[in-house]
Amino acid sequence: MSALASGDPAEVLVPHWLTSEHRDRLARSVREALAACLVHPVAAIHLEDVLTELSVAAARDVVWPASAARVRLATGWDADVLPVRLSAAELAGVLALPTLPPALRATLEDGAAR
Repeated sequence: MSALASGDPAEVLVPHWLTSEHRDRLARSVREALAACLVHPVAAIHLEDVLTELSVAAARDVVWPASAARVRLATGWDADVLPVRLSAAELAGVLALPTLPPALRATLEDGAAR
């Protein structure tokens, strides 16, 4: 399932099902890159959007828990797995981070929790 981003109908947000550990590592990697000014300013905007989506994903699960719960039940994933919806530009910015852990990179590349 994906959702259209507002503003650009061609931009699709794709859910990447991440464990809480993966979400924490993703946030840490993005914050480190932003703090060290390791990315282009345009990429920095996309990475800040990733941080926002990480917060929104957690809030979305509090407000509408049944949606993700059904997917977790069907897949057998743990209760801490949540969908983090990323655009292609956001995903590319994350995958370009040199400090991104290899296991998280692999998970993001195939879009499924591990």
